[in-house]
Amino acid sequence: MTEAKGQGPVDKDGRGADSGRLLVDKHVEYILSLDKRQEEIEYWMTEHLRISGIYWGLVALSLMNKQQALDKEEVIKYVLSCQNSDGGFGGHTNHDSHLLYTMSAVQILVIYNELNRIDGAKVISYVKSLQDPITGEVSGDSWGEKDTRFAFISLAILSFFNAIDSINVDGVVEYVEKSMNYDGGFGSEPGGESHSAQIFTCLAALAIAGKLQIIDRERLSRWLAERQLKSGGLNGRPQKLEDVCYSWWVLSSLKILDRVHWVDKDRLCEFILSAQDSVGGGIADRPGDMADVYHTCFGIAGLSLAGFKGYNLEQVDPVYCMPVSVVKRAGLRGWLDAVPKSWKE
Repeated sequence: MTEAKGQGPVDKDGRGADSGRLLVDKHVEYILSLDKRQEEIEYWMTEHLRISGIYWGLVALSLMNKQQALDKEEVIKYVLSCQNSDGGFGGHTNHDSHLLYTMSAVQILVIYNELNRIDGAKVISYVKSLQDPITGEVSGDSWGEKDTRFAFISLAILSFFNAIDSINVDGVVEYVEKSMNYDGGFGSEPGGESHSAQIFTCLAALAIAGKLQIIDRERLSRWLAERQLKSGGLNGRPQKLEDVCYSWWVLSSLKILDRVHWVDKDRLCEFILSAQDSVGGGIADRPGDMADVYHTCFGIAGLSLAGFKGYNLEQVDPVYCMPVSVVKRAGLRGWLDAVPKSWKE
């Protein structure tokens, strides 16, 4: 047994010494410690990710049934401080608005059942302002970056307010469909290489829009299942290393496709657990690397999707990446009704 840099003890095969258990208490401590590291340069270098970091931490805690570990009112007060006059949210107080951070802010408020604390009309107006009404393409911010991520995020945000019809949904779907490749996958834009994370955003967008029938289910399911490597972990595209975050990006898509059983879930769970920091808590991208809240969130979400039996995790919704109980309360499990009937046979 050796000591990996920045991580607790690991076995000679690189797996964590506690690889069979989910270290819940350690992960809670790790997430709570993140706002107490203000003497570290990394704390300030990641300022632009602050609101997303809170979302990642809150989802991880919620899935472990430890949501109460965070001070709800303190979190909500901070989230509200990140909203700008245009209706969108920045990654931190006084940062420019962006769809990514607006999504995180709205998700946090939905988890806490406090969406009424913001002016929904302003958020809707902000999202609408980022779509080209003719082409249907959606930008991430006022500077015009376009990406299939924003197709999904725009629909997801609006669905929380029951307002997806306030934008050109057909245009969004058309843009997503143009980004579909011969291998069944999706890229970040038309002609872009298929990538697991982009596949999730496109599938989730189509699920919300009720247009899942346009995909090639068999071909896409095969491509996703082929992402599992000998370690049990999943990669984002061919010839790349396994990474814990793809436990979410790949498995969520397979869940939407009802094909989670096409991968070895037990081996995947072993891989995720092997990337835990058994001393400081948190989960890394792979065994031996430094833990971070992003991989902690998506590692735990992956365990939930895989049906991990070692701890009573909350079920995670594969479209919204929040507990199923939260999505049901918000009235947003309707995407299941849009799943083609042939997939259920």
